Amino acid sequence: MTSTETANTHWDIFCAVVDNYGDIGVTWRLARQLANEYQIDIRLWVDDLASFSHILPTLKPELASQTFNRVTIHQWNTPLDISYQPGAVVIEAFACELPDKVKEQLLAQQQTPNDTPPLWLNLEYLSAEDWVEGCHGLPSMQPSGIKKYFFFPGFTANTGGLICERELLKQRAEWQSDPANKLALFSQLGLRGIDEKDLVISVFSYETAALPALCRHWQASSRKIHALIPKGRSLNSLTQLLPCPIEELNPGQQVVLGNLTIHILPMTDQPGYDKLLWSCDYNIVRGEDSFLRAQWAAKPFIWHIYPQEDDYHLIKLEAFIRLYCDNLAPDIAKQWSELNLAFNRELQSEVIFHWQQLDSLNLPLLQHAQKWPIFALNDADLATRLVQFVKSS
Repeated sequence: MTSTETANTHWDIFCAVVDNYGDIGVTWRLARQLANEYQIDIRLWVDDLASFSHILPTLKPELASQTFNRVTIHQWNTPLDISYQPGAVVIEAFACELPDKVKEQLLAQQQTPNDTPPLWLNLEYLSAEDWVEGCHGLPSMQPSGIKKYFFFPGFTANTGGLICERELLKQRAEWQSDPANKLALFSQLGLRGIDEKDLVISVFSYETAALPALCRHWQASSRKIHALIPKGRSLNSLTQLLPCPIEELNPGQQVVLGNLTIHILPMTDQPGYDKLLWSCDYNIVRGEDSFLRAQWAAKPFIWHIYPQEDDYHLIKLEAFIRLYCDNLAPDIAKQWSELNLAFNRELQSEVIFHWQQLDSLNLPLLQHAQKWPIFALNDADLATRLVQFVKSS
């Protein structure tokens, strides 16, 4: 496949929405970047447009096809009821199963003389584990006789890299250089009473007993703390602290608990969420998409990783911790690591203890967070490596 063919024919990306916003969040960012930065005609097939619309508010879930940011979005129904025309590349996001109609057409092209099926890629979940380097880019022969390649995002030069738009870090630095930007954003979101000297924390976690433990600790803080939380799984953890049922809370409302103020956030699009992360002093994030965006925000964070059977998620968490802490002072690395592990294990007293220990170490932790993005990118982002992989295949 030549670079000309790659540039002049479309790519199909299929995404099955599993965790409300995580899978589609990553896939939408990638699709948009490939279209905008590499002028590739992207066709994004999504099985749950209603969930998708939470991060793309202008999307109309009732429409079968629509175009945003140069990406054509199709409703993926089973069986597939929109015509599929093979292009240069077909991507399964996060091991979703391609529709039968698509696999039938791939096989038909394989069996047609002088015809080549699209390059078939399986875009895997992000992991910092060592074994990823050995599996990235490997082919797997399918029963049809077509090769499917495994593309693993990762933090090292021998993986598929990380999603990061070309101008993102520059835009973030410009935003953070002027404190007026964050105050204007808070005002736009209906957040009242936040002073520059207050501690502001964004919260986007799964349900966990660690969060109410931290909130009780923040109530008694000597410094005013603002927790910015959208309605959803994080807020569900705080039902015992709230003065009314969650259903009665609306975006823009706030709950004051001692020196802690909980602000109910409206849902926002992805650029708006990036700006929120850039504007907070600390970010608690979950899954893959918000986890990575918190790193590009260059602020301290807690990662609430998606729970898996037999606590395998803790192995993935520890693998990332080892990478992130490699150039961090031992005492800071210990406290930050233990804080993340305690949060994920729901060890309430330990979460509070390690939060307190980090309080005096926030400046060096912030300085490390500011240096980390350049180290993590390893000179090439995921979209760039993906395009290079296709050109060389």
